[in-house]
Amino acid sequence: MHVLKPILALTTWFASLFNDENVEGVAFYNPTLRGGSMLDNAMNGYGEPLNVIISGKSSPHVLTDDGIVNYARAIGFSEECFNIHLGTPFPANLGDGNGWVNQTLELRQDYGSSGIGTCLESLIGGNHFRVFRQNGALADSGAFFLAVSKEEPETDHHDVVPDGYNIGRDNLVTHATRKASHGVYTTTRKWRTSRDCWRLASRG
Repeated sequence: MHVLKPILALTTWFASLFNDENVEGVAFYNPTLRGGSMLDNAMNGYGEPLNVIISGKSSPHVLTDDGIVNYARAIGFSEECFNIHLGTPFPANLGDGNGWVNQTLELRQDYGSSGIGTCLESLIGGNHFRVFRQNGALADSGAFFLAVSKEEPETDHHDVVPDGYNIGRDNLVTHATRKASHGVYTTTRKWRTSRDCWRLASRG
């Protein structure tokens, strides 16, 4: 119930991260054209919007499991507290022929400490995102689709805050593009509608 309103607000807008350095790559394929969805499955009859895309044109250094974690750390996110995930993994169908596949990773705001900061996020709430990779035979872009949101503290069962999908997406984009670079990363952006798009661009 709490999820529905933000989903309706976000199905027409999402951000994508890309890097024009990889000019021969494909940014991403629209999941809805091949039987997929721009919502994951929240396992409660609803879904979360896939509201940020790290484009398949990004640096190959970013488009791996280790790469997305390193990039996330550079913009203020890290692995879950002691690498323990207590919730149910959510699946998504990216229209790539793989069907509904569980999230690859879940990363949380680390409040300035990659070691213990995500434990604080688990307690007091904050931004977090789920990561899904588009790599099936029907649409192998290599892009990462993210479900980003801002959530309540543990005492409120980590429910998404009002308008939390817009807030979470915008906070992530702001952190990613706040400076020209984060160590070895450079990020730019474009916004996109459901027909067209706004992209972020990242190099690393």
